[in-house]
Amino acid sequence: MHFDGTETYVATEDLKVAVNAAVTLERPLLVKGEPGTGKTELARQVAQSLGLEMIEWNIKSTTKAQQGLYEYDAVSRLRDSQLGEARVHDVANYIRRGKLWQAFEADRKVVLLIDEVDKADIEFPNDLLQELDRMEFHVYETGETIAARVRPIVIITSNNEKELPDAFLRRCFFHYIRFPDMETMKQIVEVHHPGIKPQLLTAALTQFFELRETSGLKKKPSTSEVLDWLKLLLAEDMSAEDLKRDGANALPKLHGALLKNEQDVHLFERLAFMARGQRR
Repeated sequence: MHFDGTETYVATEDLKVAVNAAVTLERPLLVKGEPGTGKTELARQVAQSLGLEMIEWNIKSTTKAQQGLYEYDAVSRLRDSQLGEARVHDVANYIRRGKLWQAFEADRKVVLLIDEVDKADIEFPNDLLQELDRMEFHVYETGETIAARVRPIVIITSNNEKELPDAFLRRCFFHYIRFPDMETMKQIVEVHHPGIKPQLLTAALTQFFELRETSGLKKKPSTSEVLDWLKLLLAEDMSAEDLKRDGANALPKLHGALLKNEQDVHLFERLAFMARGQRR
């Protein structure tokens, strides 16, 4: 199995190397990077490229590691016992299989995405160490051991909101998705907006990268946001000339697609005010 990217996903050479190294080593691939740089989409594209099913486990702040293995529904069993249900005698009827169980019982290799692992409690990664390392776990209620029939390709994403434990990191192959440079971004845009006028693309991306580099910006716009912005520019049939700014208006056209909080909007308004003052 070899990942070379897809027609709809621009993968840099170092990212391809990381994916293929993780597959060869049979280690989870831990992918970090800014939000919106395509970490989640990578797992989908790996599955598509290799012709595999994908199982997606989206992590929330309340997610516990046990939920990825299984959950025992004791409340339903108690209710059924009060109602005299026959199924109450088999505890297996009250075991709900988690995403890891689904991946382990698959008859062929699958891609298992554990998305945004850093959203959960700090102990969450440690609680999955043995299961991801040995590719098996024990179900205490039934006494059975669930072992992976075929070792899945595990891709774990993180927005770097929390430090992950060293023991967890040792078991992963790590890759940081750097923010695309101008040329890579042009390739990404061409995939999503084929045939966009070169002058408009150059003007828009120049403005976008200048915005990202503005000192004091609270949230830098991401790849997904510049794609949304370009979609709006095309819908409004804007030209490179329409994007020109002056000191009186430092905000980009349709800036709501790029700037997502009032602090950053006020920052550009202050820059415009200062520019007007300097011209007097």
